Amino acid sequence: MPKQIVEGDELAAVDLGSNSFHLVVARYMHGQLRVIDRLREAVRLAAGMDEHGVLSADKRRQAIACLSVFGQRIAQLPDERVWVVCTQTFRRMSSPRAFLGAAEAALGHPMEIVSGREEARLIYLGVAHGIKNDGGRRLVVDIGGASTEFIIGEDMEALERESVQMGCVATTASWFGDGSISRKRYDNARMSIALELQQFAADFRARGWKETFGSSGTVRSVSNIARALGNREGLITTELIENIRQRLLKAGHANKLDIPGLPEDRREIFTGGFVVLDSVMESLGIKSMQASETAMREGILYDMLGRSQHADPRVASIVGLCQRYGVDLAQAARVEQMALRLFDLVASNWKLDDEHRTWLQFAARVHEIGLAIAHSQHQQHAEYLLANSDLAGFTRMDQDVLAVIVRGHRRNLPVNKLRALPARLSSAATRLTILLRLAALLHRGRVDTAPPSLNLRAKDFDLVLTLPAPWLETHPLTRADLAQEQDTLAAFGIKLSVRVE
Repeated sequence: MPKQIVEGDELAAVDLGSNSFHLVVARYMHGQLRVIDRLREAVRLAAGMDEHGVLSADKRRQAIACLSVFGQRIAQLPDERVWVVCTQTFRRMSSPRAFLGAAEAALGHPMEIVSGREEARLIYLGVAHGIKNDGGRRLVVDIGGASTEFIIGEDMEALERESVQMGCVATTASWFGDGSISRKRYDNARMSIALELQQFAADFRARGWKETFGSSGTVRSVSNIARALGNREGLITTELIENIRQRLLKAGHANKLDIPGLPEDRREIFTGGFVVLDSVMESLGIKSMQASETAMREGILYDMLGRSQHADPRVASIVGLCQRYGVDLAQAARVEQMALRLFDLVASNWKLDDEHRTWLQFAARVHEIGLAIAHSQHQQHAEYLLANSDLAGFTRMDQDVLAVIVRGHRRNLPVNKLRALPARLSSAATRLTILLRLAALLHRGRVDTAPPSLNLRAKDFDLVLTLPAPWLETHPLTRADLAQEQDTLAAFGIKLSVRVE
Protein backbone atom coordinates (compact mmCIF):
# COMPACT_ATOMS: atom_id res chain seq x y z
CA MET A 1 0.00 0.00 0.00
CA PRO A 2 1.12 3.63 -0.48
CA LYS A 3 2.85 5.26 2.47
CA GLN A 4 0.54 6.61 5.16
CA ILE A 5 -0.43 10.24 4.66
CA VAL A 6 0.22 12.17 7.87
CA GLU A 7 -0.59 15.61 9.22
CA GLY A 8 0.91 18.34 7.05
CA ASP A 9 1.55 16.20 3.97
CA GLU A 10 0.84 17.82 0.61
CA LEU A 11 -0.82 15.98 -2.28
CA ALA A 12 -1.28 17.04 -5.88
CA ALA A 13 -3.83 15.97 -8.47
CA VAL A 14 -3.24 16.73 -12.14
CA ASP A 15 -6.30 16.33 -14.37
CA LEU A 16 -5.28 16.44 -18.03
CA GLY A 17 -8.64 16.87 -19.72
CA SER A 18 -9.39 17.24 -23.41
CA ASN A 19 -10.35 20.89 -22.89
CA SER A 20 -8.48 22.09 -19.79
CA PHE A 21 -5.47 21.00 -17.77
CA HIS A 22 -5.95 21.34 -13.99
CA LEU A 23 -3.58 21.15 -11.04
CA VAL A 24 -4.89 21.05 -7.48
CA VAL A 25 -2.58 20.96 -4.46
CA ALA A 26 -4.00 20.07 -1.05
CA ARG A 27 -2.60 19.70 2.45
CA TYR A 28 -3.80 17.02 4.88
CA MET A 29 -4.80 18.79 8.08
CA HIS A 30 -6.95 17.64 11.02
CA GLY A 31 -8.12 14.58 9.13
CA GLN A 32 -9.22 16.54 6.05
CA LEU A 33 -7.81 17.70 2.72
CA ARG A 34 -7.51 21.47 2.46
CA VAL A 35 -6.91 22.88 -1.03
CA ILE A 36 -4.03 25.36 -0.95
CA ASP A 37 -3.43 26.01 -4.65
CA ARG A 38 -5.07 25.61 -8.06
CA LEU A 39 -3.77 26.11 -11.59
CA ARG A 40 -5.75 25.81 -14.81
CA GLU A 41 -5.08 26.30 -18.48
CA ALA A 42 -7.50 25.83 -21.39
CA VAL A 43 -5.12 23.80 -23.58
CA ARG A 44 -8.00 22.31 -25.64
CA LEU A 45 -5.96 19.29 -26.58
CA ALA A 46 -8.87 17.66 -28.41
CA ALA A 47 -8.98 20.52 -30.91
CA GLY A 48 -5.49 19.61 -32.08
CA MET A 49 -6.07 15.92 -32.77
CA ASP A 50 -6.99 14.61 -36.22
CA GLU A 51 -9.15 11.60 -37.07
CA HIS A 52 -6.08 9.33 -36.99
CA GLY A 53 -5.20 10.21 -33.41
CA VAL A 54 -2.26 12.43 -34.35
CA LEU A 55 -1.75 15.54 -32.23
CA SER A 56 -0.70 18.76 -33.95
CA ALA A 57 2.73 20.21 -33.25
CA ASP A 58 1.20 23.43 -31.88
CA LYS A 59 -0.91 21.56 -29.33
CA ARG A 60 2.05 19.42 -28.33
CA ARG A 61 4.09 22.55 -27.62
CA GLN A 62 1.22 24.19 -25.74
CA ALA A 63 0.66 21.09 -23.62
CA ILE A 64 4.38 20.70 -22.81
CA ALA A 65 4.61 24.38 -21.86
CA CYS A 66 1.63 24.04 -19.50
CA LEU A 67 3.08 20.91 -17.91
CA SER A 68 6.38 22.70 -17.35
CA VAL A 69 4.52 25.37 -15.37
CA PHE A 70 2.68 22.71 -13.36
CA GLY A 71 5.96 20.87 -12.84
CA GLN A 72 7.59 23.88 -11.21
CA ARG A 73 4.76 24.07 -8.67
CA ILE A 74 4.98 20.40 -7.63
CA ALA A 75 8.72 19.81 -8.11
CA GLN A 76 9.21 19.30 -4.36
CA LEU A 77 6.57 16.56 -4.06
CA PRO A 78 7.55 12.87 -4.30
CA ASP A 79 5.90 10.75 -6.99
CA GLU A 80 3.75 8.88 -4.47
CA ARG A 81 2.05 12.16 -3.51
CA VAL A 82 1.26 13.17 -7.10
CA TRP A 83 -1.27 11.48 -9.37
CA VAL A 84 -1.47 12.63 -12.98
CA VAL A 85 -4.55 11.38 -14.84
CA CYS A 86 -4.88 11.54 -18.64
CA THR A 87 -8.34 11.27 -20.20
CA GLN A 88 -10.14 10.83 -23.54
CA THR A 89 -7.78 12.65 -25.94
CA PHE A 90 -4.87 10.62 -24.58
CA ARG A 91 -6.95 7.47 -24.99
CA ARG A 92 -7.37 8.35 -28.69
CA MET A 93 -3.70 9.10 -29.38
CA SER A 94 -2.16 6.85 -32.02
CA SER A 95 1.22 6.83 -30.22
CA PRO A 96 0.61 8.01 -26.65
CA ARG A 97 3.93 6.80 -25.22
CA ALA A 98 5.94 9.00 -27.58
CA PHE A 99 4.13 12.06 -26.27
CA LEU A 100 4.08 10.89 -22.66
CA GLY A 101 7.87 10.66 -22.57
CA ALA A 102 8.29 14.37 -23.30
CA ALA A 103 5.27 15.27 -21.17
CA GLU A 104 6.56 13.40 -18.11
CA ALA A 105 9.96 15.04 -18.50
CA ALA A 106 8.30 18.47 -18.52
CA LEU A 107 6.09 17.72 -15.52
CA GLY A 108 8.65 15.75 -13.55
CA HIS A 109 6.17 13.02 -12.54
CA PRO A 110 4.69 9.87 -14.11
CA MET A 111 1.43 10.21 -16.06
CA GLU A 112 -1.34 7.60 -16.27
CA ILE A 113 -4.04 7.12 -18.91
CA VAL A 114 -7.33 5.94 -17.36
CA SER A 115 -10.29 4.25 -19.01
CA GLY A 116 -13.59 6.07 -19.40
CA ARG A 117 -15.18 4.09 -16.59
CA GLU A 118 -12.26 4.70 -14.24
CA GLU A 119 -12.53 8.38 -15.08
CA ALA A 120 -16.22 8.14 -14.18
CA ARG A 121 -15.39 6.57 -10.79
CA LEU A 122 -12.96 9.36 -9.95
CA ILE A 123 -15.46 12.01 -11.05
CA TYR A 124 -18.13 10.54 -8.81
CA LEU A 125 -15.75 10.38 -5.85
CA GLY A 126 -14.89 14.05 -6.31
CA VAL A 127 -18.51 15.16 -6.65
CA ALA A 128 -19.67 13.00 -3.74
CA HIS A 129 -17.14 14.65 -1.42
CA GLY A 130 -18.35 18.09 -2.41
CA ILE A 131 -22.10 17.70 -1.85
CA LYS A 132 -24.34 16.94 1.10
CA ASN A 133 -24.92 13.25 1.65
CA ASP A 134 -28.63 12.73 2.24
CA GLY A 135 -28.42 8.97 1.77
CA GLY A 136 -30.25 9.02 -1.55
CA ARG A 137 -29.18 7.76 -4.93
CA ARG A 138 -27.84 10.41 -7.29
CA LEU A 139 -26.91 10.78 -10.94
CA VAL A 140 -23.70 12.61 -11.86
CA VAL A 141 -23.04 13.85 -15.39
CA ASP A 142 -19.63 15.25 -16.35
CA ILE A 143 -19.36 16.89 -19.79
CA GLY A 144 -15.69 17.15 -20.63
CA GLY A 145 -13.84 18.23 -23.73
CA ALA A 146 -14.01 14.93 -25.65
CA SER A 147 -16.02 12.57 -23.46
CA THR A 148 -19.01 12.63 -21.14
CA GLU A 149 -19.27 10.41 -18.09
CA PHE A 150 -22.46 9.21 -16.40
CA ILE A 151 -22.54 7.73 -12.91
CA ILE A 152 -25.33 6.54 -10.62
CA GLY A 153 -24.12 6.27 -7.06
CA GLU A 154 -24.97 6.21 -3.38
CA ASP A 155 -22.82 7.74 -0.68
CA MET A 156 -19.23 7.29 -1.91
CA GLU A 157 -19.89 4.26 -4.11
CA ALA A 158 -20.40 4.43 -7.88
CA LEU A 159 -23.01 1.82 -8.77
CA GLU A 160 -23.25 2.35 -12.54
CA ARG A 161 -20.62 3.96 -14.77
CA GLU A 162 -20.67 4.84 -18.45
CA SER A 163 -18.48 6.96 -20.71
CA VAL A 164 -19.30 8.14 -24.24
CA GLN A 165 -17.08 9.93 -26.74
CA MET A 166 -18.71 13.34 -26.90
CA GLY A 167 -17.79 16.62 -25.26
CA CYS A 168 -17.70 20.36 -25.68
CA VAL A 169 -14.57 20.54 -27.86
CA ALA A 170 -15.21 17.44 -29.95
CA THR A 171 -18.91 18.18 -30.55
CA THR A 172 -18.20 21.80 -31.44
CA ALA A 173 -15.58 20.67 -33.96
CA SER A 174 -17.89 18.02 -35.47
CA TRP A 175 -21.05 20.12 -35.84
CA PHE A 176 -20.20 23.80 -35.37
CA GLY A 177 -16.56 24.01 -36.44
CA ASP A 178 -16.99 27.22 -38.44
CA GLY A 179 -18.99 28.85 -35.63
CA SER A 180 -22.28 28.72 -37.54
CA ILE A 181 -25.32 27.63 -35.47
CA SER A 182 -28.32 26.70 -37.63
CA ARG A 183 -31.43 24.84 -36.49
CA LYS A 184 -30.65 21.99 -38.87
CA ARG A 185 -27.13 21.56 -37.47
CA TYR A 186 -28.35 21.84 -33.91
CA ASP A 187 -31.16 19.30 -34.35
CA ASN A 188 -28.89 16.86 -36.19
CA ALA A 189 -26.26 17.12 -33.46
CA ARG A 190 -28.83 16.58 -30.72
CA MET A 191 -30.27 13.55 -32.54
CA SER A 192 -26.82 12.03 -33.08
CA ILE A 193 -26.02 12.38 -29.39
CA ALA A 194 -29.37 10.88 -28.40
CA LEU A 195 -28.61 7.82 -30.52
CA GLU A 196 -25.32 7.35 -28.65
CA LEU A 197 -27.10 7.60 -25.32
CA GLN A 198 -29.64 4.92 -26.24
CA GLN A 199 -27.12 2.20 -25.42
CA PHE A 200 -27.59 2.75 -21.68
CA ALA A 201 -30.32 5.39 -21.16
CA ALA A 202 -33.12 2.88 -20.55
CA ASP A 203 -31.05 0.93 -18.00
CA PHE A 204 -30.12 4.12 -16.16
CA ARG A 205 -33.70 5.34 -16.04
CA ALA A 206 -34.83 1.94 -14.74
CA ARG A 207 -32.21 2.10 -11.96
CA GLY A 208 -33.44 5.55 -10.96
CA TRP A 209 -32.03 8.37 -8.84
CA LYS A 210 -33.21 11.10 -6.51
CA GLU A 211 -31.01 14.07 -7.50
CA THR A 212 -28.88 15.01 -10.48
CA PHE A 213 -25.54 16.80 -10.35
CA GLY A 214 -23.35 18.03 -13.19
CA SER A 215 -19.64 18.77 -13.09
CA SER A 216 -16.95 20.45 -15.20
CA GLY A 217 -16.95 23.53 -17.40
CA THR A 218 -20.08 23.23 -19.52
CA VAL A 219 -22.39 22.58 -16.59
CA ARG A 220 -20.82 25.30 -14.47
CA SER A 221 -21.16 27.77 -17.37
CA VAL A 222 -24.86 26.97 -17.77
CA SER A 223 -25.30 27.31 -14.00
CA ASN A 224 -23.64 30.76 -14.17
CA ILE A 225 -26.08 31.72 -16.90
CA ALA A 226 -28.97 30.60 -14.69
CA ARG A 227 -27.73 32.91 -11.93
CA ALA A 228 -27.33 35.80 -14.36
CA LEU A 229 -30.93 35.26 -15.49
CA GLY A 230 -32.26 35.40 -11.93
CA ASN A 231 -31.94 31.90 -10.44
CA ARG A 232 -29.80 32.49 -7.35
CA GLU A 233 -29.07 28.80 -6.87
CA GLY A 234 -27.90 28.38 -10.44
CA LEU A 235 -30.30 25.47 -10.96
CA ILE A 236 -30.35 24.05 -14.49
CA THR A 237 -33.95 23.38 -15.53
CA THR A 238 -35.67 22.37 -18.74
CA GLU A 239 -37.00 25.94 -18.99
CA LEU A 240 -33.46 27.31 -18.82
CA ILE A 241 -32.31 24.84 -21.48
CA GLU A 242 -35.11 26.01 -23.80
CA ASN A 243 -34.20 29.65 -23.13
CA ILE A 244 -30.51 29.14 -23.98
CA ARG A 245 -31.33 27.00 -27.02
CA GLN A 246 -33.42 29.80 -28.49
CA ARG A 247 -30.67 32.34 -27.79
CA LEU A 248 -28.14 30.15 -29.61
CA LEU A 249 -30.36 29.72 -32.65
CA LYS A 250 -31.20 33.41 -32.72
CA ALA A 251 -27.50 34.38 -32.61
CA GLY A 252 -26.69 32.02 -35.50
CA HIS A 253 -22.93 32.19 -34.86
CA ALA A 254 -20.61 31.70 -31.90
CA ASN A 255 -19.17 35.17 -32.37
CA LYS A 256 -22.62 36.72 -31.94
CA LEU A 257 -23.59 34.94 -28.73
CA ASP A 258 -24.97 37.39 -26.20
CA ILE A 259 -25.91 35.29 -23.21
CA PRO A 260 -25.70 36.82 -19.71
CA GLY A 261 -23.22 34.99 -17.49
CA LEU A 262 -21.47 33.11 -20.31
CA PRO A 263 -17.71 33.26 -19.64
CA GLU A 264 -15.79 34.71 -22.56
CA ASP A 265 -13.33 31.81 -22.64
CA ARG A 266 -16.20 29.33 -23.12
CA ARG A 267 -17.83 31.11 -26.07
CA GLU A 268 -15.94 29.23 -28.79
CA ILE A 269 -16.84 25.75 -27.46
CA PHE A 270 -20.09 26.50 -25.64
CA THR A 271 -22.49 25.36 -28.37
CA GLY A 272 -21.00 21.86 -28.56
CA GLY A 273 -21.10 21.38 -24.80
CA PHE A 274 -24.58 22.81 -24.50
CA VAL A 275 -26.12 20.55 -27.17
CA VAL A 276 -24.66 17.56 -25.27
CA LEU A 277 -26.31 18.80 -22.08
CA ASP A 278 -29.58 19.44 -23.91
CA SER A 279 -29.67 15.92 -25.35
CA VAL A 280 -28.61 14.32 -22.07
CA MET A 281 -31.39 15.98 -20.12
CA GLU A 282 -33.98 14.95 -22.70
CA SER A 283 -32.73 11.37 -23.14
CA LEU A 284 -32.51 10.68 -19.40
CA GLY A 285 -35.65 12.60 -18.46
CA ILE A 286 -33.77 15.06 -16.24
CA LYS A 287 -35.98 17.93 -15.08
CA SER A 288 -33.34 19.80 -13.09
CA MET A 289 -29.62 19.58 -12.42
CA GLN A 290 -27.38 21.13 -9.79
CA ALA A 291 -23.83 22.19 -10.63
CA SER A 292 -21.06 20.65 -8.53
CA GLU A 293 -18.04 22.72 -7.61
CA THR A 294 -15.91 19.59 -7.33
CA ALA A 295 -14.97 17.15 -10.06
CA MET A 296 -12.38 14.54 -11.00
CA ARG A 297 -9.35 16.38 -9.63
CA GLU A 298 -10.85 16.31 -6.13
CA GLY A 299 -11.72 12.66 -6.69
CA ILE A 300 -8.07 11.94 -7.47
CA LEU A 301 -7.00 13.55 -4.19
CA TYR A 302 -9.52 11.58 -2.14
CA ASP A 303 -8.60 8.34 -3.90
CA MET A 304 -4.95 8.91 -2.99
CA LEU A 305 -5.95 9.57 0.60
CA GLY A 306 -8.13 6.46 0.71
CA ARG A 307 -5.37 4.22 -0.60
CA SER A 308 -2.97 5.44 2.08
CA GLN A 309 -5.62 4.62 4.69
CA HIS A 310 -6.12 1.09 3.40
CA ALA A 311 -9.27 1.86 1.43
CA ASP A 312 -7.72 0.92 -1.91
CA PRO A 313 -10.40 0.35 -4.61
CA ARG A 314 -8.00 -1.99 -6.40
CA VAL A 315 -8.40 -4.56 -3.63
CA ALA A 316 -12.13 -4.85 -4.31
CA SER A 317 -11.41 -5.25 -8.03
CA ILE A 318 -8.99 -8.12 -7.35
CA VAL A 319 -11.50 -9.80 -5.03
CA GLY A 320 -14.13 -9.45 -7.74
CA LEU A 321 -11.90 -11.13 -10.30
CA CYS A 322 -11.21 -14.03 -7.95
CA GLN A 323 -14.92 -14.53 -7.39
CA ARG A 324 -15.89 -14.16 -11.03
CA TYR A 325 -13.35 -16.70 -12.29
CA GLY A 326 -13.52 -19.18 -9.41
CA VAL A 327 -9.92 -18.83 -8.22
CA ASP A 328 -8.61 -21.53 -5.88
CA LEU A 329 -8.18 -19.15 -2.95
CA ALA A 330 -6.12 -21.58 -0.88
CA GLN A 331 -3.56 -21.99 -3.66
CA ALA A 332 -3.52 -18.27 -4.35
CA ALA A 333 -2.81 -17.66 -0.64
CA ARG A 334 0.06 -20.16 -0.65
CA VAL A 335 1.67 -18.53 -3.68
CA GLU A 336 1.09 -15.03 -2.29
CA GLN A 337 2.70 -15.91 1.05
CA MET A 338 5.75 -17.40 -0.65
CA ALA A 339 6.04 -14.54 -3.15
CA LEU A 340 6.02 -11.97 -0.36
CA ARG A 341 8.55 -14.01 1.60
CA LEU A 342 10.89 -13.96 -1.39
CA PHE A 343 10.15 -10.27 -1.97
CA ASP A 344 11.20 -9.32 1.55
CA LEU A 345 14.53 -11.12 1.08
CA VAL A 346 15.52 -9.20 -2.06
CA ALA A 347 13.57 -5.92 -1.84
CA SER A 348 16.51 -3.89 -0.61
CA ASN A 349 19.01 -5.08 -3.22
CA TRP A 350 16.43 -4.87 -6.00
CA LYS A 351 15.19 -1.42 -4.88
CA LEU A 352 11.58 -2.57 -4.60
CA ASP A 353 9.16 -0.59 -2.42
CA ASP A 354 5.78 -1.06 -0.73
CA GLU A 355 3.85 -0.35 -3.92
CA HIS A 356 5.80 -3.05 -5.74
CA ARG A 357 4.93 -5.40 -2.88
CA THR A 358 1.25 -4.60 -3.43
CA TRP A 359 1.63 -5.37 -7.12
CA LEU A 360 3.10 -8.77 -6.30
CA GLN A 361 0.21 -9.47 -3.92
CA PHE A 362 -2.33 -8.65 -6.62
CA ALA A 363 -0.52 -10.78 -9.21
CA ALA A 364 -0.31 -13.77 -6.86
CA ARG A 365 -4.01 -13.59 -6.06
CA VAL A 366 -5.13 -13.63 -9.69
CA HIS A 367 -2.34 -15.55 -11.42
CA GLU A 368 -4.65 -18.52 -12.08
CA ILE A 369 -7.80 -16.73 -13.33
CA GLY A 370 -7.05 -18.05 -16.82
CA LEU A 371 -7.89 -21.58 -15.64
CA ALA A 372 -11.55 -20.55 -15.90
CA ILE A 373 -11.06 -20.63 -19.67
CA ALA A 374 -8.62 -23.53 -20.15
CA HIS A 375 -5.61 -25.11 -18.48
CA SER A 376 -3.57 -25.01 -21.66
CA GLN A 377 -1.78 -21.66 -21.86
CA HIS A 378 -3.87 -20.34 -18.98
CA GLN A 379 -1.29 -17.65 -18.33
CA GLN A 380 -2.18 -16.14 -21.72
CA HIS A 381 -5.90 -16.24 -20.95
CA ALA A 382 -5.20 -14.52 -17.64
CA GLU A 383 -3.19 -11.82 -19.41
CA TYR A 384 -6.10 -11.05 -21.74
CA LEU A 385 -8.63 -10.92 -18.90
CA LEU A 386 -6.47 -8.60 -16.82
CA ALA A 387 -5.66 -6.26 -19.69
CA ASN A 388 -9.27 -5.94 -20.88
CA SER A 389 -11.46 -6.13 -17.77
CA ASP A 390 -13.06 -3.07 -16.20
CA LEU A 391 -11.05 -2.82 -12.97
CA ALA A 392 -11.90 0.07 -10.65
CA GLY A 393 -8.82 1.80 -9.29
CA PHE A 394 -6.49 0.62 -12.06
CA THR A 395 -5.17 2.79 -14.87
CA ARG A 396 -4.58 1.33 -18.30
CA MET A 397 -0.87 1.04 -17.61
CA ASP A 398 -1.60 -0.56 -14.23
CA GLN A 399 -3.58 -3.27 -15.99
CA ASP A 400 -0.90 -3.77 -18.63
CA VAL A 401 1.76 -4.22 -15.94
CA LEU A 402 -0.34 -6.64 -13.90
CA ALA A 403 -1.24 -8.58 -17.04
CA VAL A 404 2.35 -9.03 -18.19
CA ILE A 405 3.53 -10.11 -14.71
CA VAL A 406 0.84 -12.78 -14.57
CA ARG A 407 1.54 -13.79 -18.17
CA GLY A 408 5.12 -14.48 -17.13
CA HIS A 409 4.43 -16.62 -14.08
CA ARG A 410 4.93 -19.86 -16.08
CA ARG A 411 6.42 -21.08 -19.34
CA ASN A 412 8.60 -18.55 -21.19
CA LEU A 413 9.20 -15.04 -19.94
CA PRO A 414 7.35 -12.39 -22.01
CA VAL A 415 10.59 -10.46 -22.40
CA ASN A 416 9.47 -8.28 -25.29
CA LYS A 417 6.37 -7.19 -23.41
CA LEU A 418 8.34 -6.49 -20.25
CA ARG A 419 10.85 -4.41 -22.19
CA ALA A 420 8.05 -2.55 -23.96
CA LEU A 421 6.83 -1.13 -20.64
CA PRO A 422 7.99 2.40 -19.73
CA ALA A 423 11.53 2.41 -18.33
CA ARG A 424 10.30 3.35 -14.85
CA LEU A 425 8.23 0.13 -14.75
CA SER A 426 10.10 -2.40 -16.86
CA SER A 427 12.84 -3.44 -14.44
CA ALA A 428 10.54 -3.74 -11.42
CA ALA A 429 7.93 -5.68 -13.42
CA THR A 430 10.60 -8.13 -14.60
CA ARG A 431 11.82 -8.72 -11.06
CA LEU A 432 8.29 -9.19 -9.72
CA THR A 433 7.64 -11.70 -12.51
CA ILE A 434 10.67 -13.74 -11.44
CA LEU A 435 9.50 -13.77 -7.82
CA LEU A 436 6.02 -14.88 -8.86
CA ARG A 437 7.50 -17.65 -11.02
CA LEU A 438 9.55 -19.00 -8.11
CA ALA A 439 6.62 -18.82 -5.70
CA ALA A 440 4.30 -20.67 -8.08
CA LEU A 441 7.00 -23.28 -8.77
CA LEU A 442 7.62 -23.94 -5.07
CA HIS A 443 3.87 -24.55 -4.55
CA ARG A 444 3.16 -26.62 -7.63
CA GLY A 445 2.01 -29.46 -5.38
CA ARG A 446 -0.99 -27.37 -4.22
CA VAL A 447 -0.95 -28.84 -0.72
CA ASP A 448 -0.82 -27.27 2.73
CA THR A 449 2.61 -28.42 3.81
CA ALA A 450 5.05 -26.31 5.77
CA PRO A 451 7.24 -24.36 3.32
CA PRO A 452 10.97 -24.97 3.59
CA SER A 453 13.35 -22.65 5.36
CA LEU A 454 14.95 -20.92 2.41
CA ASN A 455 16.98 -17.91 1.46
CA LEU A 456 17.16 -15.83 -1.70
CA ARG A 457 19.90 -13.35 -2.52
CA ALA A 458 19.89 -11.09 -5.55
CA LYS A 459 22.37 -8.80 -7.24
CA ASP A 460 21.12 -7.29 -10.49
CA PHE A 461 19.81 -10.36 -12.32
CA ASP A 462 21.96 -12.92 -10.53
CA LEU A 463 19.96 -14.89 -7.96
CA VAL A 464 21.03 -17.50 -5.44
CA LEU A 465 18.26 -19.65 -3.96
CA THR A 466 19.25 -21.76 -0.98
CA LEU A 467 17.08 -24.72 0.11
CA PRO A 468 17.52 -27.49 2.72
CA ALA A 469 18.96 -30.68 1.25
CA PRO A 470 16.44 -32.99 3.03
CA TRP A 471 13.52 -30.96 1.65
CA LEU A 472 14.81 -31.12 -1.92
CA GLU A 473 15.37 -34.86 -1.62
CA THR A 474 11.69 -35.36 -0.75
CA HIS A 475 10.53 -33.03 -3.53
CA PRO A 476 12.03 -34.42 -6.75
CA LEU A 477 9.44 -32.64 -8.94
CA THR A 478 10.45 -29.29 -7.47
CA ARG A 479 14.12 -30.12 -8.01
CA ALA A 480 13.41 -30.91 -11.66
CA ASP A 481 11.32 -27.76 -12.06
CA LEU A 482 14.11 -25.63 -10.61
CA ALA A 483 16.62 -27.12 -13.05
CA GLN A 484 14.31 -26.29 -15.93
CA GLU A 485 13.76 -22.79 -14.51
CA GLN A 486 17.50 -22.22 -14.49
CA ASP A 487 17.63 -22.99 -18.21
CA THR A 488 14.57 -20.84 -18.97
CA LEU A 489 15.92 -17.79 -17.14
CA ALA A 490 19.44 -18.25 -18.53
CA ALA A 491 18.06 -17.88 -22.06
CA PHE A 492 17.09 -14.33 -21.12
CA GLY A 493 20.30 -13.38 -19.34
CA ILE A 494 19.08 -14.16 -15.82
CA LYS A 495 21.28 -16.45 -13.72
CA LEU A 496 19.58 -18.58 -11.07
CA SER A 497 21.82 -20.66 -8.82
CA VAL A 498 20.28 -23.28 -6.53
CA ARG A 499 22.28 -24.24 -3.46
CA VAL A 500 21.56 -26.83 -0.81
CA GLU A 501 22.49 -26.76 2.84
